[in-house]
Amino acid sequence: MLALLHTSSAHVPVFEALRDEDHPGLRLRHLVREDLLARAREEGPEAVAPAVAGLLARAVDEGAGAVLCTCSTIGGVAEACAGELGVPVLRVDRPMAAEAATAARRIVVVATLRSTLDPTLALIREEAKGRDIGLRALLVEGAWALLEGGDREGYLDAVAAAVDRVGDADVIVLAQASTADAASRTTTAVPLLSSPRPGLRAAAASMSSGS
Repeated sequence: MLALLHTSSAHVPVFEALRDEDHPGLRLRHLVREDLLARAREEGPEAVAPAVAGLLARAVDEGAGAVLCTCSTIGGVAEACAGELGVPVLRVDRPMAAEAATAARRIVVVATLRSTLDPTLALIREEAKGRDIGLRALLVEGAWALLEGGDREGYLDAVAAAVDRVGDADVIVLAQASTADAASRTTTAVPLLSSPRPGLRAAAASMSSGS
């Protein structure tokens, strides 16, 4: 069983659909804790580290063979729990960050939460392993309020419009899992990277390899 830690219930159907398409038979357990994101935004990701560790430990005790954190803001906190838990703990955006860091020099990171930007930029730099890359951040002001208000369509349209205004980039990184579906609404010719599919693929592979 793969446990997924979400900070938005909107992620549940996204990963269920990807499982059905790419990994039929993979058992998923969804842990939705929106309060973790709210606190991390106010106090910083480290403030929720004890709560995340306890939550993931219980998931492992109940049979999870690996954990995937789908929240970019607290992904690093979750990933740091792997040593104590004894099972793979992955952040959903690491495969995406690795692809961006190795395939492009001019990278624009698009997010709807300011708390997402610093962890995502740091992750891309880590995956670049000293390679000379140019990183820019674009915060889509006001978009998150649309999602919180239940206007997912408006949220995705706002992200897509912001993406289409990006120039002078080799690749655009959609930093949050919640923004992935905006890719189909854009007209940009710049390649787009999102995290849900490669993140789930990596988590499924970590279980099948027994790593």
